[in-house]
Amino acid sequence: MPAISFTLRDARTSDIKAIQAMRQPLVDTKVLLQHQLVALYERTQEFIVAEAADGKILGAGALHIMWHDLAEVRSLVVDQSARGAGVGKAIVEALVARAKDAGVTRVFCLTFEVDFFARCGFSPISDIPVDSATFEQMKQSTDDGVAEFLDLARVKQNTLGNTRMLRLV
Repeated sequence: MPAISFTLRDARTSDIKAIQAMRQPLVDTKVLLQHQLVALYERTQEFIVAEAADGKILGAGALHIMWHDLAEVRSLVVDQSARGAGVGKAIVEALVARAKDAGVTRVFCLTFEVDFFARCGFSPISDIPVDSATFEQMKQSTDDGVAEFLDLARVKQNTLGNTRMLRLV
């Protein structure tokens, strides 16, 4: 694939509709959880986008802090025209750097893209990497992504076939 020039930056509210459009095919196939537009706007500050020189959003990803030492890479999407050009990897590395800056020491993902995340330094894990007291605290969250992380029954349809992966920061 030819090189694509892009810059990474924090998302703006004006980027959310482009992010939603890139997410939609993955939501339709149950690769990503459905989020209403309002929920994406509420999480604008979690997103980093890759922007082409012409202003087109080529990719996006979010970092959601789940616990004092644990965050999740979420909603990683790359426009079809930019796949294979390093956009996704650059976004992941920026999100991991953001996690480190926030004091997080472990970054989690739940993915079908095992090879991609392995190339980004993530390793498969077989369990939920929190103790029982933390599990009970996290169970109180109303966030569907946290429920996915905890493998709660209410989100099982979205977790079947996914691989849990973890990267130390």
